[in-house]
Amino acid sequence: MSALTKLAILFPCCFILVAFVKLLYDYLWRPLRLQHMMSSQGIKGPPYTFIHGNNKEAAQMTMEALSKPMALRHDIFPRVQPHVYSCVNRYGRNYLAWDGNRPELVITEAELVNEVLKHSVTTFPKRKPTFFLTGLFGNGLVTALGEKWVKQRKLANYAFHGESLKNMTPAVIASVETMLERWKGYVGKEIEVYHEFRLLTSEVISRTAFGSSYLEGEKIFDIKLWKSADMLESEELSKGIQDCVMKIVKKREDKV
Repeated sequence: MSALTKLAILFPCCFILVAFVKLLYDYLWRPLRLQHMMSSQGIKGPPYTFIHGNNKEAAQMTMEALSKPMALRHDIFPRVQPHVYSCVNRYGRNYLAWDGNRPELVITEAELVNEVLKHSVTTFPKRKPTFFLTGLFGNGLVTALGEKWVKQRKLANYAFHGESLKNMTPAVIASVETMLERWKGYVGKEIEVYHEFRLLTSEVISRTAFGSSYLEGEKIFDIKLWKSADMLESEELSKGIQDCVMKIVKKREDKV
């Protein structure tokens, strides 16, 4: 056998061997090592499964939870997030989970969540916004990063202060009363709750943000929140949103 033939056979074998070793490292050695390290620091979690992680278990628990009827109560956590609910009860408020071979540190303690999201901007950065998202929301709180986000967050604190939220109570009550008044026409009929609460949410936002009823802000919400991604690409649509907002703002300025 010539040297060239041996090389032709050896090269694919080496390539397959390297790929196999990398597969074992990425999908077995590294996850198990990381799981052991986190466990030694007191962070437990469901055991890692080769390639799948915890995805199969989570999907199965979700399907089982959704297949059963739910009693009329506010405790919906076990139904919408059964896997998280089970892990919190089994491993504690903070635990390590696996999305395939990608580790996920799940945090449910409010104080720790606040610490990560509010004081660790560089440690836990946002995903870079897409072109269309930036065009739609500008460079505000939703899309801003780093120090710019910190500055805007401080400016926005006033709007979410306790006293400011209390001042919004009349608008929220008025929106709920509008919904209940509309429900009087559905006596003896079925109500699409999802649609009704979508309207309620839009009504509250419209009243508190623009001082107007949902009827005036309806076009904005229909365009901005409920159209397809393809439509959001349209410059004409973006201009329509801006025109609607400016009309409401101008009307409020004139009233003041």
